[in-house]
Amino acid sequence: NQVLLHIFKLPILKSLWTQKPLYRTFHGHPKLLASDVYSQYQAVRRGEQEIPKYFNFASDVLDKWSEIEKAGKRPSNSAFWWISGKGEEVKWSFEELGFLSRKVANVLTKVCGLQKGDRIIVVLPRIPEWWLVNVACMRAGIVLIPGTSQLSAKDILYRLQASKAMCIITDDTVAPAVDSVASECQFLKTKLIVSKGSREGWLNFSELNQSADHSCVKTRIEDSVNIFFTSGTTGSPKMTEHSHGSLGFRPLLSERYWLDLTPSDVIWSTADTGWILTSLTSVFDPWVFGSCIFVHQLPQIESATILNTLCRFPIDTLVGVPTLYRMLVQNDLSSYKFMNLKHCMSGGEPLNPEVMEKWKSQTGLDIHEVYGQTETGIICSVFKGMKIKPGSMGKAAPLFDVQVVDKNANILPPGQQGEIAVRSKPIRPLGLFSEYIDNPKKTAESERGDFYVTGDRGTMDEDGYFWFIGRDDDIIISSGYRIGPFEVESALMEHPAVAEAAVVSSPDPLRGEVVKAFVVLSATFSSSDREHLACELQEHVKKTTAPYKYPRKVEFVQQMPKTITGKIKRHELRNKEWGRM
Repeated sequence: NQVLLHIFKLPILKSLWTQKPLYRTFHGHPKLLASDVYSQYQAVRRGEQEIPKYFNFASDVLDKWSEIEKAGKRPSNSAFWWISGKGEEVKWSFEELGFLSRKVANVLTKVCGLQKGDRIIVVLPRIPEWWLVNVACMRAGIVLIPGTSQLSAKDILYRLQASKAMCIITDDTVAPAVDSVASECQFLKTKLIVSKGSREGWLNFSELNQSADHSCVKTRIEDSVNIFFTSGTTGSPKMTEHSHGSLGFRPLLSERYWLDLTPSDVIWSTADTGWILTSLTSVFDPWVFGSCIFVHQLPQIESATILNTLCRFPIDTLVGVPTLYRMLVQNDLSSYKFMNLKHCMSGGEPLNPEVMEKWKSQTGLDIHEVYGQTETGIICSVFKGMKIKPGSMGKAAPLFDVQVVDKNANILPPGQQGEIAVRSKPIRPLGLFSEYIDNPKKTAESERGDFYVTGDRGTMDEDGYFWFIGRDDDIIISSGYRIGPFEVESALMEHPAVAEAAVVSSPDPLRGEVVKAFVVLSATFSSSDREHLACELQEHVKKTTAPYKYPRKVEFVQQMPKTITGKIKRHELRNKEWGRM
């Protein structure tokens, strides 16, 4: 963003790849520095020191990396690297990130009058200002509430009223929706716009140049840092509160397995800024390890853009939702040569084994699955070097005791289906959310016995690997059989005609409900005889899984309804089937 660079008068880093001499490494990891921030918390991880009472990610992690960088003890790659896809580029070191975020902290406190504990809603696309505001809020103790740019005026009104946010920051796309509801939001005092133009009633973010003289506030580890609005199956979205501990300190306390980054690595997560996965994979976890966070503005997520970016830039780790990989494997991947890609991760919903196999056969790379929720962060993952069992979401992540439990919170033996749960008593693990704000009833309902229950059904095998079956409300019960949609979808995905599949329940006078499959055809089969193809897919599923699971109804569609995070909206398809739209 050239405007931003011009205003703050900071040079772009000349080169990401100037080599520095090698420094003493830690734990035998060839690229990890003994002086790094993560290694400084070794005693806490070993239980020799207590978790600190006070912690702030900006001062205790980012500013420490800035000091290490200044001392010449970090590789010379950027901390943040953004491209617009139209030739614009921004690179910041940790020092520059600190300088700019202090300026923004002064904008929020001095210009907007926000104080520690106040809440701000930030609805911005993948642009550098989103990251600056994140860090500035940490510095000032302001609670950031991210939102996706696809929010409607009604969504924004609900969020402003429920959160009592005093400030909103957005761009030209969302500002009209904010203006249409602002008069109904009594707590909203300031509106900031990131725009090249001006808008009546709004302060222009780029014109509010403040000094970089700002002292980071002291925050307790349990103080709120982010609130995420998360949708349940019923009722309005809940405000899920995360603390400086659950988001910021957790990666310092945890083993390094799930991302396993070093200061030399570049990570690219394609997730939307409104989702917790972006906070985990594009803010907190990579910066704990001093890694470079790469961001592409991606106005649209297109295969060619993703693949060309992987070829042109030295990205080591790619994080995406399953839809991304399903889309990418529709291409001839052998014609692309990735510059540096070594580690691929998928999260948000299960990834079909067939997609993993296609990706591996064409790129030579495995896709490592992670599983979690807004409330928990990542609680299961397939770590680097771990045996991959296609279709499994891996083992419990460090810090979490994950089990499969029954309706009375009894732990079930391997192979038995139940609800995936995290032990939350007697000691609540640091990565869990604090509460649903202003909703003690829902907070209490999320606990069962000694466990936080996820609402997802699954099994655990003898080796401790977890297998996802479906949301409790996605489960189809047909003629007394319990059928998880994921297994049927995976069977369908094995057929070359299927690009995407979603399976839901559909009413049936005899069986109560039956399995119905919605199918998007791959390009090569788009003109095939539909009736014949439906029968072929049904026979294929009967042979691949238990015959009672086959879809008795098949409907071909052009595209699936999806959330901003790329998850298929099965509830929308299910409601349509049951006439509840």
